[in-house]
Amino acid sequence: MQAGDIMRAWAMILKGQKPTLSIEITKECPLRCPGCYAYEDEHLGTGVNLRQLSDFKGDDLVRRILKLADEHRPLHLSLVGGDPLVRYREVETVLPQLLARGIHVQLVTSAFREMPAAWKTYNGFTLSVSVDGLQPEHDERRKPATYERILKNIANQRVTVHCTITGQMMKRPGYLEEFIQFWSKVDAVEKVWFSMFTPQRGDEMPEILTPDERAEAIRQIHDLRERYPKVAMPKRLVDHFASPPSSPSDCIFSQVTETISTDFQTSITPCQFGGDPDCSQCGCMASMALAAVGTYKVGGVIPAGALFRGSVRIGAMRRARSRGAEVLNEDPLRVIQ
Repeated sequence: MQAGDIMRAWAMILKGQKPTLSIEITKECPLRCPGCYAYEDEHLGTGVNLRQLSDFKGDDLVRRILKLADEHRPLHLSLVGGDPLVRYREVETVLPQLLARGIHVQLVTSAFREMPAAWKTYNGFTLSVSVDGLQPEHDERRKPATYERILKNIANQRVTVHCTITGQMMKRPGYLEEFIQFWSKVDAVEKVWFSMFTPQRGDEMPEILTPDERAEAIRQIHDLRERYPKVAMPKRLVDHFASPPSSPSDCIFSQVTETISTDFQTSITPCQFGGDPDCSQCGCMASMALAAVGTYKVGGVIPAGALFRGSVRIGAMRRARSRGAEVLNEDPLRVIQ
């Protein structure tokens, strides 16, 4: 994120808008991955599972995506699911229209089907492919989106491989390096990102990293980013895995992101994971990235994080005023401080 991005995001937040939007455009997915947060019963916080929610197809879906984008006018839009490629015709139609609006679009997929070669030429577009570890483990967890199919389907693309580190991976020495060695050799891969598995409070799952495994994962990512150029993980970002935000209200990413589910009505809170995430074990790379941005000082004086959090409160007050609610007339600089 550049200084200009920070200032544009700040201006939006002050108006009561969120600069980042994420839309679950479909509830459908051909995969049944263990530990997938989207299909947990608590994800939506409404007592309804994602698979029970309504969703849309065809021109209706395209229209709803564009309408939501025009209402929110985000700087960054993530199209997620389910798997968005279940609606590949709609995605192919809507992508150029979103990009023409000046919105940076990220599509998060398992790459279970081939994608148009034209996507490789799009500016302001990130194709993020989820890969769950090395081939034996990944193929078992993510069939039919196997290594063989991913490699075939991304051959004509520019992609970012995203891997969520789990406890199982960290129990095998050298696992992460073997992973990055493989994907660094794939021409279609421009970047590799790592997150860490984020549990819900009270979860007991083999995917959860122990404190020692988390510390070791941080050490290894630092080492790998120095030796493998495709590991696109700045030092400040990686450092923040050791001290994740204490709560959703302390998480810049949570505060500046609106996540909408497949019925285009349900907001997912308190963050993209929904339910009751265990923030003390948060491994969301986006959260750590914005936490790192928050340490930068705007004008060499005010930390960007203080600007974001203070501006969220100011924006909320302005939004409340516009709705006719009674709010305190707080001084903006005092709120930021």
